[in-house]
Amino acid sequence: MRKFTKLVLGVTLLSMAIVACKDQKAKADPEAATAEQTESGVETPETEAIENKAIATVFNANLATEADLTGIGLPAELVTQILEQRPFLNMNDFDALVGTETNKEELYKQVFIPFNLNTTAEADFKMIPGVGDRMAHEFEEYRPYTSIKQFRREIGKYVDEAEVARYENYVFVPVELNSAAEEDIKALPGVGNRMAHEFEEYRPYTSMEQFRKEIGKYVDDKELARLERFVYLEE
Repeated sequence: MRKFTKLVLGVTLLSMAIVACKDQKAKADPEAATAEQTESGVETPETEAIENKAIATVFNANLATEADLTGIGLPAELVTQILEQRPFLNMNDFDALVGTETNKEELYKQVFIPFNLNTTAEADFKMIPGVGDRMAHEFEEYRPYTSIKQFRREIGKYVDEAEVARYENYVFVPVELNSAAEEDIKALPGVGNRMAHEFEEYRPYTSMEQFRKEIGKYVDDKELARLERFVYLEE
């Protein structure tokens, strides 16, 4: 009995020492303690905020369904106009349709037409929610972009990965039809595995007319016009 009591006492003292050690470590290095919590699967407010930012949905106005547009609270009249007038070949056309009476900052958090990173005016980048003068300048600074990976690398110098991912809802890098990697083709707005395969299937392209002819087998004229703005041919 005495041996058992000593054993229990020993275990209790050891547990208290471990807890005290952890408390002392947390006080000495709060960041290390936070990292330890995160690694053990416990969500901190910071990680939760990043996850929430990453999963925010921004609909492409050219691809969103009527239910999508209605679901984010757009007036029925505006939804009808969007569906009738699309595809919008650039964000400026969509912005003009929205007009001046709408809270665009809030609207564009939910629906947008992605900007061409290589041709968009620096001032227009500020239509992207959360992008001010400095970041708009950085978007323009690294032109020409040859891939979305380059955008991630350069803009990732200024913001975290979650914010870069959010920006990707609002921009695209046009691809060269004959040389672009499949990953870069699939990064284009609304281009999935099947269409990326078709883009590659007809290589080498000798003209944009060939692109229109071949891809026009799979999509209507409106969608073809939308896709055409994402690609180019080296001369």
